[in-house]
Amino acid sequence: MDYPTLNSFRSAPGASLGKGPFAVLIAEDRVELASSLDHLHSLGFRSIFVVAPDEFEVPDAPDSAKGSQHVIRHPSRQPGATIDVVNALIAKVPGQWIHYCYNGEYLFFPFCEDRTVGELVTWVMEERREAVMTYVIDLYAGDLTAHPNAVDLDSALLDSSGYYAETRRGGDEGDEVMERQLNFYGGLRWRFEEHVAKPKRRIDRVGLFQAQPGLTLRPDHTLSNEELNTYSCPWHHSLSASICSFRVAKALRTNPGSRHDIPDFRWHKSVQFHWSSMQLMELGLMEPGQWF
Repeated sequence: MDYPTLNSFRSAPGASLGKGPFAVLIAEDRVELASSLDHLHSLGFRSIFVVAPDEFEVPDAPDSAKGSQHVIRHPSRQPGATIDVVNALIAKVPGQWIHYCYNGEYLFFPFCEDRTVGELVTWVMEERREAVMTYVIDLYAGDLTAHPNAVDLDSALLDSSGYYAETRRGGDEGDEVMERQLNFYGGLRWRFEEHVAKPKRRIDRVGLFQAQPGLTLRPDHTLSNEELNTYSCPWHHSLSASICSFRVAKALRTNPGSRHDIPDFRWHKSVQFHWSSMQLMELGLMEPGQWF
């Protein structure tokens, strides 16, 4: 079912959406929209909501997934669009799992080549966790002359090191150490930080979580329930995932203020991305926790 406006989606009964896991794909432009959708379908999401303006043509779902893909017509680049759509879905499907991403982004979790997202969230719930911390790993083309928008699936590169974390603080005075929460940095946002606004330099995102009554997504990609923002439970390491993304590379090549200052994204720690969950685990960019 398609929705001509976000308000029409808000008005639809929650029961009409069925059961998750759900995915929300924010189509900021048309770049790799089809491949991002194909990837979500391959992971086994039961329903995928594509948020796109009226002028965007959205690729059809594969025959095997007919009826599982829906379009919400909404200005996807409007400030707050992601927050508005994700929070609208949270309110409608308490207890269901939600992933959100943008076109040119691809969710990877441990062993995703052989296991579905439904199997993943079943395991996470058995561990008494209600969220999976995800790290946005920047992808970029090696040859910016051949690929001026920095998007190249066939020979995508990523940074093999240069990732770090710092203590997250909160509270009214900003001096309260948040338990089991860290701010994570790395990738293009770190190497070219002079071109990235400080609030957008973090690479952590609660990209897969269980909806709860009253829960809301905040503009900094954290959730209003602080426990869902933790990278691990108190008793052992928890499973994490990666969102491999061309979004930052594309923005740095599109923005006039950075395009002419960056002739090449490659450095001595660039490696070929093999589109493999094992590679991401070996690089320490996600971990299986107790899931083997």
